[in-house]
Amino acid sequence: MTTQTLPGHGAATLPAATVDTYNAEMRDADGFVGDRASRRAFMAMVDDARDRLRKHGEDPLGDKPTEELAKRNLDKLLLGGDAEAAALIHGAVEEFAQELAAVTRRFLRLKPWRDTERIVIGGGLRDSRIGELAIGRAALLLKSEGAEVQLQPIRHHPDEAGLVGAVQLAPTWMFGGHDAILGVDIGGTNMRAGLVRLNLGKAADLARAEVVEREVWRHRDDKPTREAATQRLGEMLRDLVARGAKEKLKLAPFIGVGCPGIIETDGAIRRGGQNLPGNWESSRFNLPQCLQQMLPEIGGHETMVVLHNDAVVQGLSELPFQQDVAHWGVLTIGTGLGNARFSNREKAGKRA
Repeated sequence: MTTQTLPGHGAATLPAATVDTYNAEMRDADGFVGDRASRRAFMAMVDDARDRLRKHGEDPLGDKPTEELAKRNLDKLLLGGDAEAAALIHGAVEEFAQELAAVTRRFLRLKPWRDTERIVIGGGLRDSRIGELAIGRAALLLKSEGAEVQLQPIRHHPDEAGLVGAVQLAPTWMFGGHDAILGVDIGGTNMRAGLVRLNLGKAADLARAEVVEREVWRHRDDKPTREAATQRLGEMLRDLVARGAKEKLKLAPFIGVGCPGIIETDGAIRRGGQNLPGNWESSRFNLPQCLQQMLPEIGGHETMVVLHNDAVVQGLSELPFQQDVAHWGVLTIGTGLGNARFSNREKAGKRA
């Protein structure tokens, strides 16, 4: 019989898994090792290749700055564009894959990451052909070296994985009689909020949980203050509550939130929130309290807010599908490289 686990901010022990470590920060002479496998790093590789070509002739990608090239544009060039443009992108993918494999090796040398059997790769870059190729190539590089770890893309869309994972922050008995919860995924570029249907009748381990409504706000473009950002998030959540009522969904009074940084037991963010709008690490700021004040009740019951690291929550979306291994992890390729490593406590279908 397993001990029932109540939700808590930044908890190491969750209902069906233990968070062995997260937000590991490895440094060398050039800075954070994880930054070499971020979306920013990939775009810098494309930019460097373009700079070298411009010194000797034309740039096959034209005059548009690299930072203005969306993933879909790069995918289009990769799959059906000019041969030289496609080759340039292929070269950047290969370089990035080499870095991703190298960073993965560094993680596997960390004591809490030893014996990791599988790593799922999430984040925005995963939602592209270039991301899929980079993950596949890094997996082959590690396999060719005899590394006993599997790399695979995360199943859910990057805009949804961090929302779906929120259902794993609390034991399923807390959701009895309810159809859905609110999930929040805060990143250095976007804020996402969604209605997550539980579908417990279809899968007791929450493997069929799905986002039925979502809102995405690219806050980096607007450069809001911290107060404006939290107010906007509150508006997004209230709108989703109204949509849930319209769809006749019985919404649990629970909000699961993923946010960058080290999360304290009181819901404070100790460090790692430097890419968020304003100072989220201030001792006078507490995100769960802000959200509770903006949504004090859901369905006539007091709202519970649980905050955890965004990579942890994104990784938890994979929990029902990682039951064939004991130890697994997640790397999220976004503004930076998020990371978390898990050990399964029990079969998710038997959780309390």
